[in-house]
Amino acid sequence: MDKDWIPLNPDPAHVARERRKARELRQSNWWKALLQRGECHYCHKRFSASALTMDHIIPVSRGGTSTRGNVVPACDHCNKSKRHLTPAEQALRALEENGELSELTPDDLLDTFEEQ
Repeated sequence: MDKDWIPLNPDPAHVARERRKARELRQSNWWKALLQRGECHYCHKRFSASALTMDHIIPVSRGGTSTRGNVVPACDHCNKSKRHLTPAEQALRALEENGELSELTPDDLLDTFEEQ
């Protein structure tokens, strides 16, 4: 997958606001309890609380928000490999890496997402 195909033109005011909200959310008991569970949202491996980071499912650079419904604990490897991708883009990347994407037609992709 071409790494340059995703346009990133984040609004600086939105990014600053959401980063500030993320810092506040990191101090909440809700977030601290998630960290204490010690599980990466993506790979489900166990880590110490200090080894987990806050990941925005829909990245702030893509318009995501720093709310409970959009942040999850992630290990460093998963957070870095996800980067600025949305969940749909992650799924497409996985299909491509497995060599399955080139075999699918647009109708196949629609069927896949409708089944979920």
